Amino acid sequence: MTPLDAPPALPVAPAPSAPLITRERYAELARRAKLLSWLSLAWMTVEGGVAIAAGVVAGSIALIGFGLDSAIEGFASVIIVWRFTGHRVFSQAAEDRAQKLVAVQFFLLAPYVAFESVKTLLAGDHPDVSWVGIGLSVGSVIFMPMLAVAKQRLADQLGSAATAGEGRQNMLCAYLAGALMIGLLGNAVVGAWWLDPAVGLLIAGVAVKEGLEAWRGEGCCVSSPLDGAGFEDACCEDECCAGESSPTAS
Repeated sequence: MTPLDAPPALPVAPAPSAPLITRERYAELARRAKLLSWLSLAWMTVEGGVAIAAGVVAGSIALIGFGLDSAIEGFASVIIVWRFTGHRVFSQAAEDRAQKLVAVQFFLLAPYVAFESVKTLLAGDHPDVSWVGIGLSVGSVIFMPMLAVAKQRLADQLGSAATAGEGRQNMLCAYLAGALMIGLLGNAVVGAWWLDPAVGLLIAGVAVKEGLEAWRGEGCCVSSPLDGAGFEDACCEDECCAGESSPTAS
């Protein structure tokens, strides 16, 4: 076939660029993220206090561990409130610090819960039945996924790995609440006391996994939709960003 006989080349449409958002829109999304974090903090305060008190009364390391996890998640919410307050709203440096601080919260939980769970298994201590703990876990299974999904959506729009990390903590709380509910019900219905420290070990293991992912900044390659134009010190030096381009890059 000669060049004259070759079919005409089809036109190639240019790749659509990711939409930029204004500083005003970004500030509005930041306010929503901060409001969700305040809501999380209120819930975690109640959840943590009730879980620890019920755990001490019943001798349940899983309940105590769940309460400590709530306290740690509450501190993560405080970090996000700090991140999106004042001049830090448009600061990449504040975003990076918040991301690392949120990740550290996972590592604070694991050693204590793992130690107490192993000690309980070796000693054969049988926790008492805790219907308060069961009711609390049911509430968390229902409420926490809603918060997690809402925060993840905001994280995608804000390009905030810190907000995404807090959302993962909320989803982790829901998973652990489900495991806690199974453990407490197993102990109450069939006397499976070993489920309680086993759930405690699960909490410790999952916390380490989530902490590592948050520390590496999973989700940071989303980048800010402002693409540095609105951030006063935009950068992305995390390993996960190597070789990735900003979705708003020209």
